[in-house]
Amino acid sequence: MTTFIQALRSALFYLLFFAQTAVLALIIGTVGILWGRTRVTWALSQYWGNSNLWLLRWVVGIKTKVDGAETIPPGPVIFAAKHMSDWDIFAILPHTIRPAFVAKKELMDIPFFGWAARSFDTIRIDRSKGGDALPLMLADARSAVAKGCRLVIFPEGTRKAPLAPHDYRYGIVRMYLELGVPVVPMALTSGLYWSRKSLILWPGTARARFLPAIQPGLDADTFRDQLIATIEGETNAMILEAYHQGLTRPLVEPLAGRLRALAAGQPPIAEERAKPTIS
Repeated sequence: MTTFIQALRSALFYLLFFAQTAVLALIIGTVGILWGRTRVTWALSQYWGNSNLWLLRWVVGIKTKVDGAETIPPGPVIFAAKHMSDWDIFAILPHTIRPAFVAKKELMDIPFFGWAARSFDTIRIDRSKGGDALPLMLADARSAVAKGCRLVIFPEGTRKAPLAPHDYRYGIVRMYLELGVPVVPMALTSGLYWSRKSLILWPGTARARFLPAIQPGLDADTFRDQLIATIEGETNAMILEAYHQGLTRPLVEPLAGRLRALAAGQPPIAEERAKPTIS
């Protein structure tokens, strides 16, 4: 019965979430085509993020806790965050001031939603360009930094299940080397409550933590190793804490096995990859 009720609550959340996202995308996208980024569209975007956190809290029971914001340096930075669900976007948004998200070009082609994204300095990754994709992404990133934006990138390129083998792409390394701004790692636990392959959202407290910035000046390998160790280490610690405190969701494989392994001191390892990519 608990699962059935939670499924109903989740369905109601998705209905409200998609309905208001469609309406706001229509408004912001139309304004973006005519006038670009405005105070009104930014206010509507902030409302979108905050209202979705409110819906998550009161419709499905997912509370939000974000800490470490005091460690964010002033001015342009690159937020490099673990990515497990759309909650991650809502949690980061209030701290971006002037955001520029790194997103797949396919999202930019969606009517109204893509127009809205373009008006907010979104940095495109066009996989169809092959080897030219990285220079195009860096050109967008440099333009965004010049405007005072704070860049947001999910270095693994897609949502990951909690404790799945990590897979950090090379795009974040090139951005760090080319842009010369601090990188703020971000660890989080949202996938414990909003899983990428489950339609049911589970009650609990989704947490995110901004970690001390990695300053410019490191070589590529040192930066990448430090970034991965920082994000993965803190994410694992936060997930283990949530596990020990007790999760209300059913624990099924492979998550249950990964949690047991983590509790036994066996964190996940990197996913095997033949060569680095930016996608």
